[in-house]
Amino acid sequence: PSILIMTTCFIRFIIVFSLLRQALGTQQMPPNQVLISLSLFLTFMVMAPVWKESYDQGIRPYTNPAPGQATPSLQQTFERSVAPIRRFMGEQIELTGNDEIVWMFIDYQRPPEGSSLSASYKDPETFDEVSLSALLPSYMLSELKTSFIIGFQIYLPFLIIDMVIASILISMGMMMLPPVLISLPFKLLLFVLVDGWGLTVGMLLRSINP
Repeated sequence: PSILIMTTCFIRFIIVFSLLRQALGTQQMPPNQVLISLSLFLTFMVMAPVWKESYDQGIRPYTNPAPGQATPSLQQTFERSVAPIRRFMGEQIELTGNDEIVWMFIDYQRPPEGSSLSASYKDPETFDEVSLSALLPSYMLSELKTSFIIGFQIYLPFLIIDMVIASILISMGMMMLPPVLISLPFKLLLFVLVDGWGLTVGMLLRSINP
């Protein structure tokens, strides 16, 4: 299951929500179970069309073939089932502009010049031609990079609040009072006033399907 989850947008959701919690400074609130559950539910919603297409194209013809049609082989079933997931990962990599990550793995897998395999080797021209052994780590690295960029955008306003509160406390000579203790209510107030959860989830969904 964990390997299958890594082919979805779960990585982006859970990392952004974790960074949001750190930016708020609420320690373990919301707890990990809540963040993981929210990330999973959002992942199921986003991936449902992809999984349905994967089932209709690959698994259903194998488990319940139509009358008069031959049952596809396991190899055909696997390729047809993986095709929609492969397309989703390729679209996300291209959408976030992380194509160079794919080429890093392609360059690594390219056989050395002069070897017996180099004569017949040809660089892939589309994501459909990229091997899964290169596409999967490329997608995960792309998701990590994208989630950190989104996390930074979320982190910045809360960091400014912390700096302003710290400057005010220092100017008042209250250096022994932890700035986080004072800034937390202001950050929570700002987060509630701007509908922070709605904005965060909306930004994540738009980053996947603009």
